[in-house]
Amino acid sequence: MGRKNTDKVVFHQIQVLDAGAKGVSVAKAPDGKVIFIPNVVPGDVVDVQTLKKRKAYYEGKAVKFHELSEYRVDPICEHFGVCGGCKWQNMKYSQQLAFKQNEVKNHLQRIGKIELPEFEDILGSEKQFFYRNKMEFSFSNSRWLTEKEIGSTEDLGNRNALGFHIPKMWDKILDINKCHLQEDPSNAIRNEIRAFANEHNLAFFNPREHSGLLRTVMIRTVSTGEIMVLIQFFEDDKESRELILDHLYEKFPQITSLQYVVNGKQNDTIYDQDVILYKGRDYILEEMEGLKFSINAKSFYQTNSDQAYELYKITRDFAGLTGNETVYDLYTGTGTIAQFVSKKAKKVIGVESVPEAIIDAKANAERNNITNCEFFVGDMKVVFNEAFIAQHGKPDVIITDPPRDGMHKDVVEQILKIAPKRVVYVSCNSATQARDLALMDEKYKVTRVRPVDMFPQTHHVENVVLLELR
Repeated sequence: MGRKNTDKVVFHQIQVLDAGAKGVSVAKAPDGKVIFIPNVVPGDVVDVQTLKKRKAYYEGKAVKFHELSEYRVDPICEHFGVCGGCKWQNMKYSQQLAFKQNEVKNHLQRIGKIELPEFEDILGSEKQFFYRNKMEFSFSNSRWLTEKEIGSTEDLGNRNALGFHIPKMWDKILDINKCHLQEDPSNAIRNEIRAFANEHNLAFFNPREHSGLLRTVMIRTVSTGEIMVLIQFFEDDKESRELILDHLYEKFPQITSLQYVVNGKQNDTIYDQDVILYKGRDYILEEMEGLKFSINAKSFYQTNSDQAYELYKITRDFAGLTGNETVYDLYTGTGTIAQFVSKKAKKVIGVESVPEAIIDAKANAERNNITNCEFFVGDMKVVFNEAFIAQHGKPDVIITDPPRDGMHKDVVEQILKIAPKRVVYVSCNSATQARDLALMDEKYKVTRVRPVDMFPQTHHVENVVLLELR
């Protein structure tokens, strides 16, 4: 990689052309190179100061607006532009949907290079704010300062923060007053934790020195009204820990599950940590079409519950089940899709690599009195083999919902070998989905495509594809 050229120049009267990857927008510099610009909307005309110059592109920021796009709206969040969360909040929702639909179409056409049907319209989210069921906030004793604060001569006082990491700055936390992503009492709980900790001089985490009591807080909410709060402590101080946990439970008696972790390691992931129940029960219950799903501190669950229901309905519709089919649900997670389609199938086999998820899946099936679902744990490319299929029967339909990297090529090969009549491919990354569809093109024709917006105000989009045997 060549030497980074950091010479800063200003390009004048640049028209923003398109919405690009990761929520930044795209324009063209006078020399023909692409410029990536955050916090602007396609249609804006701006002066751009370059921040970084690369061989093929610039990264810059808008320093003056000459014309505002017709797609522009006023962001409702006071933290917009600094917080990296909702990068499209300044764009009309109808236009967000159009860009998402277009991105999926581009990926499937350019990367997939396969014959495609007419796309069905993207399914927008009824809730455009307060739609997330899980939020994680970090503590820091060195909050992010605004340019105004940095230039001020006044004493800035307490530098404690509870909020989000500033993009690309691992040690700086933006103190969040009101976030528009999770329904109350999420904001009230977070703000109460910060106020109580400040009042009682409980030490906020210092990410550089690795010291302090309070490290992170996770809040999970579900449509049933149940609430989980998990506080992650860095130092093991029983008296201080119980002081804040007792206060929180007293202040918010509606908390269903109050848990904590003591984590003294370098990173703050909880997946290898013991989660300790302090009050209530160690899970909360989500409900969908009468089915109940338990969610514990480590569970993966679609973060937009209402829209997950819509996604699963589209998946079930694409599967075209009559009640006689054997269905394989690959990358089943906690078995949500498997159980959701089970009443329209003869048998459902779910496979997942995370052992805890399969424990949840089996417990959920038992809770829901579902007897035609079986769940198996293992690495998909290893487990999903000839012997497994011989034991459980050849599937008529495969539903696959892989992680962002898409399906392993061995999994794709196995699907091609056993050739079920239909494959429903749910994806959170249409670029890797397009790659996999190209690999399956020899035997399968794409007959339906429908994107689903799970994350309004962001660039993320899910996509559901139906493949049918040629």
